Amino acid sequence: MKILKYLMISSLLIVIATACEKGIDPISSVAPGTDESAPELTINFPLEGTLIRVPEEIATINIKVEAVDDIELKDVKLQMDGTEIASFNTFKDYRRAMLTYSYNNVTDGEHTLTVVATDLTGKNISKSVNFKKVAPYAALDGEVFYMPFDGDYVELVSVNEAEVHGAPSFVDGKVGKAYKGATDAYLSFPSAGLLGGEFSTSFWYKLDGTPKRGGLLAISPVGDSRSVGFRMAREDNGANQNLFVNFGITDSEVWMNPFITVAPSDSWMHIVVSISGTEANIYVNDQLVKTAPITTPIDWTGCSSISIGSGMPNFGYWEHYSDLSQYDELRIFTKALSADEVHSIYTMK
Repeated sequence: MKILKYLMISSLLIVIATACEKGIDPISSVAPGTDESAPELTINFPLEGTLIRVPEEIATINIKVEAVDDIELKDVKLQMDGTEIASFNTFKDYRRAMLTYSYNNVTDGEHTLTVVATDLTGKNISKSVNFKKVAPYAALDGEVFYMPFDGDYVELVSVNEAEVHGAPSFVDGKVGKAYKGATDAYLSFPSAGLLGGEFSTSFWYKLDGTPKRGGLLAISPVGDSRSVGFRMAREDNGANQNLFVNFGITDSEVWMNPFITVAPSDSWMHIVVSISGTEANIYVNDQLVKTAPITTPIDWTGCSSISIGSGMPNFGYWEHYSDLSQYDELRIFTKALSADEVHSIYTMK
């Protein structure tokens, strides 16, 4: 019986081995080919012109770099103001390196980050970006939120970073850099401490009409209740776009739709919404374009977060999804802005 058992096991192993070999191409080495090109290099952060605003005298930044070679990378070196601060020569993927390095000695003033990527044959590429550490931000009267989008998603009053959904990007803005929306992309930020009986928001906006509908700014509860919270969105009107605001005052919703009808263009427009306990006003490019009387202050019940560049996740109905437009200099106030204050913000450099 033992002999028979061993024979059966041996036969089974032979069958398995034979089956495993069938239908599977044998592994063979492939010559890597000729190294023809120097590496490609992208500095993802800091970007050219990034401004670092933190309370600390000495700041920490996370340098983010991507290097790619057609055959194999040898090393990637980081230099700050001409002095080497880090060197990498071991990579999980020998052709592509995604590197993050925390540099904790950024002092006030201008700085230059230089990155050099070299392949095994000695070909290299060097790129540099200039950035600056400046004094901490001094909030305007009643201002509780300011996001300049200068190469990062840091809100400068609290010095906290927004949560990034999807893959938005940065482009040249009205002032420095600006947020550029992407499909399924938006930012979110906790609303605690940012909402009061009076509410204002201002930002620069460059309208992209694709897709035909999009959410701009949403402070909305879970579900489809519009008797609370605040929503700004756009919808197509032929070749133009209607921009509108909707907000809740407990027992009803207020519509200011549209407050402007405009064609998509490469021009920036400045939008301000100012809501007191008795009146809502909307300004475009320093001009009052829409006003509405209200009976009670805006109601924020259940509104726990702010969405920027989309109606998602709580105002995605009616297809107010991510907006591919550009945003810059986004501010929120716990006060109603006067016409003079609107003018002052509009003329800021």
